[in-house]
Amino acid sequence: MKTLYLVRHAKSSWANAQTGDFDRPLNERGLQSAPLMAALLKEKKVIPELIITSPANRALTTAEIFCDILEYPKELIQQRVEIYEGGTGNLLNIVQQLPDSSKTVLLFGHNPTMTDFSNLLTGNHIDNMVTCGVVRIDMAVKSWKDAARHTGKLVWYKFPGKEH
Repeated sequence: MKTLYLVRHAKSSWANAQTGDFDRPLNERGLQSAPLMAALLKEKKVIPELIITSPANRALTTAEIFCDILEYPKELIQQRVEIYEGGTGNLLNIVQQLPDSSKTVLLFGHNPTMTDFSNLLTGNHIDNMVTCGVVRIDMAVKSWKDAARHTGKLVWYKFPGKEH
């Protein structure tokens, strides 16, 4: 079995109209939410073997905060521009190429793709994965290359301030 955690980046700032979408930083709320959600994973004894993120500033910063708390070396974070570009097909390709030696993977990205991808893998319906929301999906596959529509089970969806 494989476990995939989908993490939507924490809340970002729109304060500077001159900042392009790719470069937007986290706002104060995002800087508070990311450590809380990372601590929740640590409390659940999640030990990532691989962390992959969109290279957009807000997603990368969220991933780095999780690394600090989960004691994962930041220099091992894999940045994949396809995550920023969006689309469930891009995310599925990334997941299907994961090394089978990695049983627990965290993937940081953006909406609406993160919500759509969770729904595609699990067959469950989440309306909208909120900022810094985390979905745990258990994949009943021996190899990541076998990941496909409805091959995952939604174990839980948690987000700052509320749990489902």
